[in-house]
Amino acid sequence: MFIGRKEQLELLDALWGRDSGVLVTCRGRRRIGKSTLIEEFAARSAAKFISIEGLAPHKRMSDAVQRRRFCEKVAEYAQRPTEDADTWALAFYQMDALLSGGERIVVLLDEISWMGGWNPDFPGYLKEAWDKRLRKHPNLIFVLCGSVSAWIVDNILNSTGFVGRNSLDIELKELSLRDAASMWGSAAGRMSTHEKLDILSVTGGVPKYLEEIRPALSVDENIRRMCFMPNGILFREFDETFSQVFGRKAKLRGRILRELAEHPKTVAEIAAHDEVPVSGAYSQTLDDLCRAGYVSRDDGLNPVTGKIVRKARFRVSDNYVRFYLRYIEPRREAIMRGLFEFSSVEQLPGLQTFFGFQFENLILNHINDLFPLLGIDKSLVLSAFPYVQAATKRQRGCQIDLLIQTQRTLIVVEIKRNREIGYEVVEEVSEKVSRIVHDRRLSVRTALVYDGRLSPRIEADRFFDFIIPAQRLFGV
Repeated sequence: MFIGRKEQLELLDALWGRDSGVLVTCRGRRRIGKSTLIEEFAARSAAKFISIEGLAPHKRMSDAVQRRRFCEKVAEYAQRPTEDADTWALAFYQMDALLSGGERIVVLLDEISWMGGWNPDFPGYLKEAWDKRLRKHPNLIFVLCGSVSAWIVDNILNSTGFVGRNSLDIELKELSLRDAASMWGSAAGRMSTHEKLDILSVTGGVPKYLEEIRPALSVDENIRRMCFMPNGILFREFDETFSQVFGRKAKLRGRILRELAEHPKTVAEIAAHDEVPVSGAYSQTLDDLCRAGYVSRDDGLNPVTGKIVRKARFRVSDNYVRFYLRYIEPRREAIMRGLFEFSSVEQLPGLQTFFGFQFENLILNHINDLFPLLGIDKSLVLSAFPYVQAATKRQRGCQIDLLIQTQRTLIVVEIKRNREIGYEVVEEVSEKVSRIVHDRRLSVRTALVYDGRLSPRIEADRFFDFIIPAQRLFGV
């Protein structure tokens, strides 16, 4: 069953009908469904589908091994014996023969960074093959796909050699909350919003993880078997994928990711924690983590000056990764030895507070789904990000879960998840509104996005211009 991705499928479908081949890039975190999307697109287009995946890195991996595997797959599709190729130029020449005939063809080179990362000349060979042969095939859509987005950005999207050659770049994100719930079929209609949010607080909207959920089981049992058993998919997942994505750079990136799992930080705060000067290495590392889909850079317009805030903050935006680092990894050895018995999420210290932060992440990661509920068109939004106003001699500090700015309006959004949400939330947001310094030509409105039991006084007070229960994000 294929769920969602309507926009991406429409963008891909619009590429048919050209006189020459089309080059596409598709990137996103591991397990997000990139390969499945391209395969589904080929099936819906009634196109011949050719998929060749790079081999995962290991100690004995080499360019020759990757090239040999490529030639084996080409021979398999051509139904002929394998012919070795001494260079990638010869390997791509072998593929050229597969593309004749005029029928619709979708070629997927999957995990392209694994395939080409062992040879610095690989992008050059690929460009030459595209210009001289591959692009001359009409009805060809040639997709370069990978989890190491930084490699695609550096070697394809930002490469002078590929300027003007890429017709579409798809950066695949999590499924929308509505589509995520649809992964559980008719059972989703029998699940409470609270239960859905508990699951998504652990998995995020990652299709592969959502497929593993068994709706007939309780949240506790799903989390136990996926996260706190040695053979659980989410117990093994982090170590298996993180090293594959970052390879030799995994150690520094892992350390910074663990620092950000506690709370968002600026580059300077991360460097201060490590007691080293701020350097380009830290900025590059954070960029790589953002491109990999684990971290988000939170910056936007200063409500006073209208310019980009000076210090961006970085947060772990991937709910699974943050849950793993906070609750699974510290118990890893005990789980491996069978010494940790998980019975309920209630036994995990501070989990309800933590799930509140995960709820914030879900809202921030699916912010486009929120705009219609606030009565604003996405095209009118100038800025939307978590805003921190530092305290100075002239102003008091404040922290706003989500600050949305349009040409005429600021919307202060409070995101709250708790069993009981009392009237104090009105007092808290009222204080934030009084503290925020902003251009006085901007109107200020307020919104509450929540999961829990809301005090009747909150709606009666009419302080909030918008009150949005979480179930509306699921289309309920």
